[in-house]
Amino acid sequence: MKKKRVGILIFLILLIGFSIVFYKENFMSYQYPDENVRHEGTWLTWPHSHTYGKTYAEEIEPIWIQMAATLSQDESVHIVAYDENLKQHIEDTLEKNNANMDQIDFVIAPSDDVWIRDTGPIFVKDEKGQLAIMNFSFDGWGKKMPYTKDNLIPQAVSKQKNFPIIDASDLVMEGGSMEISADGTLMATKSSVVSNNQNASLTQTQVEDLLKKYLGVKRFIWLDGVLDEAITDAHIDGFARFLDKDTILTVPEDDFYDLFEGISEKDYDLLHSATNANGNPYQIIEIPLTKNNVRGLDYKGSYLNYYIGNQSVLLPVYEDSNDEVAVHIMKELFPEKTIVPIDVRALYKNGGMIHCVTQQQPLV
Repeated sequence: MKKKRVGILIFLILLIGFSIVFYKENFMSYQYPDENVRHEGTWLTWPHSHTYGKTYAEEIEPIWIQMAATLSQDESVHIVAYDENLKQHIEDTLEKNNANMDQIDFVIAPSDDVWIRDTGPIFVKDEKGQLAIMNFSFDGWGKKMPYTKDNLIPQAVSKQKNFPIIDASDLVMEGGSMEISADGTLMATKSSVVSNNQNASLTQTQVEDLLKKYLGVKRFIWLDGVLDEAITDAHIDGFARFLDKDTILTVPEDDFYDLFEGISEKDYDLLHSATNANGNPYQIIEIPLTKNNVRGLDYKGSYLNYYIGNQSVLLPVYEDSNDEVAVHIMKELFPEKTIVPIDVRALYKNGGMIHCVTQQQPLV
């Protein structure tokens, strides 16, 4: 009789445990916090030589030094360092460059590259307002680049910083492929989210259902984008951003078609005819691309891949005559913040800018 009671008790415990897991996986709701509001800190993956060599790391490291030194004055800066040796190097370097070391901490985890917007922790809030990491799959933008180490970074952050982690591995999703406004509208290109290169086994409806479940998305603005023109398959954060729930920042029409070879007039029209949650047209504010091709490249640079810190806006610049135009516009858009131009040419030739290599951690 005693053994029977113990068996029943074990069965009930297992049943309760299963019910809790089932509820969390199927009925818990999550919300992606507005990235434009004040946040706890910023995540960076520091450049290293293990994947692309010493020259690569040394060329782009000054960008990380400037970002960390600037942001650490008013928020936490959380750095993913490949190993303890790199951590020591980072600490020595940032101390010499006037970073606020009290605001800087580390997670030790090997990485393939620096694009933490796509590879790092994507933070959400649960129904109680607590932070958790939504752990999407990352596959090197459709298996174009090394990715096995990067795919494990959210788990390392979860373990070392004690954040709950939610398994969302049934969806490949990169932070740079989505813009989500404060009212839950997602703007993205199909080419970078649901295409032959990304989530090929899922329909658009299935992808939308998962994004509603994992990120609290309520509405969708889908552009077609373009496949195989860039590694990311036309991430949205290079050419269209939400300033707020009623305003979209993009580029002028002539520049729009310079972004990616093959991008369509249909996408331009869709962007400009989109309506907000109240059914009203978005206000469209245009920021031009660089006037000339970026030095050493055969294409222009975008200023829309900026990052909003608590006190500053980190703005990519290219030593181009339109740099000052972009700075002026950003000062008008963010009058309460300091605009910090960062020369990203060394990074841009490798595929990205400031927003691509930063990730916000919201306040609780």
